[in-house]
Amino acid sequence: MLDLLMGPFIEFAFMRRALLGTLVLSVSAAPIGVFLMLRRMSLTGDAMSHAILPGAAVGFLFAGLSVTAMTIGGLIAGSLVALLSGLTARKTGTGEDSSLAAFYLTSLAIGVMIISMSGSNVDLMHVLFGSTLALDNTALILLLSICAITLIALTVIYRPLVMECVDPEFLKSISRFSSIAHYGFLMLVVLNLVSGFHAMGTLMSVGLMILPASIARFWVRQLEAMILLSILLAFSACVAGLLFSYYISVPTSPMIITSLGGCYFVSIFFGLNKGIVTTMINAKRKHLVV
Repeated sequence: MLDLLMGPFIEFAFMRRALLGTLVLSVSAAPIGVFLMLRRMSLTGDAMSHAILPGAAVGFLFAGLSVTAMTIGGLIAGSLVALLSGLTARKTGTGEDSSLAAFYLTSLAIGVMIISMSGSNVDLMHVLFGSTLALDNTALILLLSICAITLIALTVIYRPLVMECVDPEFLKSISRFSSIAHYGFLMLVVLNLVSGFHAMGTLMSVGLMILPASIARFWVRQLEAMILLSILLAFSACVAGLLFSYYISVPTSPMIITSLGGCYFVSIFFGLNKGIVTTMINAKRKHLVV
C-alpha cells in the first residue's frame, strides 16, 4: 500500500513537482477560500476566476504558454474586472453582483474567443483545465512567491479581515483600514486565482479555494481550525487526484475537484456542524432527554 501511495512520487520528477505545486497552492488558496466563504463571496471568487481568462489569453497570444506572460495578463485582467465592476456598481446604483456577472461573462467569452482563434483545442483545454503534471520550475517559483505574499499579507490584515467578516459596518466606523482590508483581500483573491490557473486551469482553480472551506465548516467552528482543516483537505484531494490521474489516466484537476465534491457530499449528511444526519440524531437525543 505504501509503495502504491509513494511510488509515483519517488520514481518520477514530474510527479514530485506536481505534488510540491499543489501543496503550495493548498497552503495559499485554502485560507483565502475560508474568508471568501465567511464573507459570503464564494460566487465572487468563481466570477473572478473567469475574469482572468482574457488576460491569460492575450499573454498566450503574444508569448505562447509562457508562465510570465500569462500571469501578468491574468493579473491585469482580474484587477481590471474587479475595479470596473466596483466602480459601475457605485456610480450607477446597480448591484455589485450583477455588474460583476456582466463583466466576468464578457471576459470569459473574449478569452475563449482569443484562444480559439490563435491556438488549438489543446491550448484552450490547457488554459481552461490546467496541466498539473506539466508544472515546471518557473511555475513552481511563481506559486511559491504568491504563497509567500499571501501568507504575509494575511498576517498583516488578519484582524481587520476577521472583523469585516463579522461586522463590516462597525469596522468602517472605527477604522480607516476597512477599505485597505477589503481591496487588499480582493487582490489576494486575484493573485491566488492567477497562480492556481497554471496548475488547475481557470475553471477549476476556484474549486480548490471554495470547496475545502465549505467542507471544513461542517466539521469545526473556530476560524483557525477551519483554516488548518481546509488546507489539509485541499492537499489531501490534490494527492488523491494525482494518484488517480497516474493509475487510471483521468484528468488531474477535475479529479481533484471531484474528490472535494465527494467529501462535501459526505459532510452535508454527516458533518458535526449542521450535517443532516447529525442534526437528526441530536434532535432525537434532546427529545429523549426531555
